[in-house]
Formats: sequence, C-alpha cells, structure tokens
Amino acid sequence: MAVSATDDPSLPWPGKQQLDDCRRCPLWERATQGVPGEGGRHAAILLVGEQPGDEEDRQGKPFVGPAGRVLQRAIDDAGLPPQTCYVTNAVKHFSWEPRGTRRIHKTPAQKEIAACRDWLEAEIASVRPAVVVGLGATALAALLGRRMAVGAARETDALAHPGGTPVVATFHPSAVLRAPDEDARRDLYEKLVADLRRAAARAARDA
Repeated sequence: MAVSATDDPSLPWPGKQQLDDCRRCPLWERATQGVPGEGGRHAAILLVGEQPGDEEDRQGKPFVGPAGRVLQRAIDDAGLPPQTCYVTNAVKHFSWEPRGTRRIHKTPAQKEIAACRDWLEAEIASVRPAVVVGLGATALAALLGRRMAVGAARETDALAHPGGTPVVATFHPSAVLRAPDEDARRDLYEKLVADLRRAAARAARDA
C-alpha cells in the first residue's frame, strides 16, 4: 500500500522477526509468515483489519490484496495523506482452509484473536494514534474487548479503546468486494470513505 514505510528503521514494535517467532497460537504452523503493520511512525490514524489474506501471507505485508486495494482507494478518496495512516491486523497470521488448490479465508477463533492481543496493544502504544479505525466486526471486537455490530457502532462517537484512544467503526473493505450488486458495492464503499473522513476529522479535532 502507499501508506507503507518499510524502509523506516524506527517502525513500531512488534517487528517482522517477533511475529515470525510467535508461537502463541497454532496459526503460525500453516501460515507462510507473520505480517506486521506498516505506515507512518507517528500516524494520527491507525487502521485495524481482521487478519492477513492470501496475498498478504505470501508477501508479508498488510493490505496488499484485493481488499487492500479497495482500502487504499478509500484512503485516497477520503483525502488522508499517506504519512497520517498506519495499517495492521488484529491477527498477524493467515487463518485459512483449503478449497481445491485455493487457500480460503477462515475467520480466526476467539483464542487466536486473544493470542495476538498483546501485539496489537504494542502497536497502538508505539504509534500512539489520535484515532483507531476498526475495519469490520472482528477488528472492532479486538479493539473494544466486546462484540458489537458494525452498523450500530458506526452510529456512535462514544467508542474508545481501553487505553482511551477514540475508536471509529466501519466496514472491512472486503465487505465491498462481497456485496451482491453494484449498487450495494457503491453504498458500502461510500460509507467506508465517509467513516475514514470522520476518523480524520476526529484526529484533527483531538490533535
């Protein structure tokens, strides 16, 4: 993604090696590698997805697959400068199941999300963003410590990470790709862009 800063030696902890060495849950056994977050070292907006997908697992970078391309376009359309964003996932290894020759995304189990919580907390503490964006229900639950429907969460400005950082909820960009028709895809995409603009406004207000 354009928001990456992989050549920056001061990227937030945890780094690639720490995630590759992680054995806190069984996902590492089938994944190619751990996938750390990327972006501005002191980004105002930290975006959290569910987990790496197939392309992310192969490349070792977050949001480089189809959903990542949707997210990058939404970031651009929302007018967010690349250096203001940091992207990561609640779970750092790809959870998948075979379907023929393909590796199909499998929603991570609660114990797998819990096993990665320390990594996510370390990223938030290292970046110290003004706002965290939860992309989808799994990321939102990891951030809030409880389940909440994305639709309901989008309607409130009172969400916050336990550490106090405001949380803005929106749809995962993969939801745009899964929408049943063009009208539904357009509607979800416009909501994603609007929520990113809302996050940017909140970050500017709290700066």
